[in-house]
Amino acid sequence: MANYPRYALYYAPAPGSALDRFGAKMLGYDVYGGSDLPFPDGVPPDWREITQDPRKYGFHATLKAPMALAEGKSEADLLGACEAFADMPRPIPVIEPIIDSISGFIAMIPGKPSTELQQLAADVTRDFDSFRAPLTPIDRARRNPERLTPRQVEYLDRWGYPYVMEEFRFHMTLTGRLEAERREVVVPMLRERFASVRLVTLAIDRLALFRQDDAASRFRIIAHWPLRAL
Repeated sequence: MANYPRYALYYAPAPGSALDRFGAKMLGYDVYGGSDLPFPDGVPPDWREITQDPRKYGFHATLKAPMALAEGKSEADLLGACEAFADMPRPIPVIEPIIDSISGFIAMIPGKPSTELQQLAADVTRDFDSFRAPLTPIDRARRNPERLTPRQVEYLDRWGYPYVMEEFRFHMTLTGRLEAERREVVVPMLRERFASVRLVTLAIDRLALFRQDDAASRFRIIAHWPLRAL
């Protein structure tokens, strides 16, 4: 079994922002406060079930996947490294966010590729890997390596997660995996609700440290930082 607590480095919208409130309400979970929220009116009757999986993680985009800390590393060490990373000037990625399906899930994704975003994700993957405890055999098996491409298996063994570097795809998940027929109904509904956020562009300008206390716990933000622009 995985060691706990586990930590993850994610992008999360600024607390209280329109995008933060949109994601929190759609998932029924405030990842900053750690509290349940009522779903908006008019969602499908099984919305709690549909959002069960992403609710555990909160509204986020993965930059460094959940990890137990390596031997000799502490939460204080990780916090200090996050602060230093955020304080390093860098190009701030800007995306045009849309709602669409990705691998059977529905998520907020970029409307077109961003070189700066791919670079940010690669930097987080590399710079924080010294904090990651090696995958246990059980954790590795959970990634279903037999279903991955050879390159993804290579990344799983090197970085503890298969979807890094050129395999990285920025996404902020809003549902679990749905059949195609169901996605045809849910995608337009989420697009209509997302339109009320009025986001034409979105700067990926924040880093958040999430913590999961044990296997039964949801992830929660314990600290967050704005990224310094060049």
